[in-house]
Amino acid sequence: MNKAIRIKCSQQLANYRKPTSFQIKESYPLPPYSTVIGMIHTACGFTEYHPMDISIQGKYHSAVSDMYTKYAFGIAYEEARHQDWVKNGDKRAGINIGIGYIELLTDIELVIHIKPENEADISTIQQGLLFPQNYLSLGRHEDLLRIDQVKTVELKKWDDDLLLEKYEAYIPIKYLNDIDLEETGTIYKLNKIFYINKQGLRRWDKKILVSHAAVAKDLDFDENKEIVYIDENKLPVFWA
Repeated sequence: MNKAIRIKCSQQLANYRKPTSFQIKESYPLPPYSTVIGMIHTACGFTEYHPMDISIQGKYHSAVSDMYTKYAFGIAYEEARHQDWVKNGDKRAGINIGIGYIELLTDIELVIHIKPENEADISTIQQGLLFPQNYLSLGRHEDLLRIDQVKTVELKKWDDDLLLEKYEAYIPIKYLNDIDLEETGTIYKLNKIFYINKQGLRRWDKKILVSHAAVAKDLDFDENKEIVYIDENKLPVFWA
């Protein structure tokens, strides 16, 4: 299948939280695959996982720090120690309420390509994004997402004489040789697909190792690895 759904969308503010950050909720520079896939499933009302490949690129203007109210749970309630409590069976669990800090990206532009494994899902996803069942967000629930365009585009093999657009992108390492991998940008291991184990806990089944880099950088894609495709507006596609 050499066609894909392309979304152009924007956000005023957003935090794509790095799970390893605690004192300050730091943000990835672009939404990770699992966040985008979750947004698509919400828009379409999917109640089970629909396999799909995703390509994410975009840019933002700046990053700012803001405060938020944080709630910490987990131990038995003590009146002198906790500000509030909730019922936990026949006991009380204490709640500590305090101030936290969060990193927010501003004036975000995103270009997302979607290739569902089942070609019949293309029209369902298009309709879901154009007429979502709930308001759309990306990041936190309050990080509203504005969909500017939903379009089916044809893909073709990239000609390396063609200059790519100046967005930043997640580039899976399957596209890069070892030299470029060290020089292109920051390396992340991003979540994509999860499952629920026997204890009812969410566990990540698939993680993608990517380099986050400006696409206009002088990258030497490995011909022996994955083929880079571009769409009809010369936007590159890096499937993960």
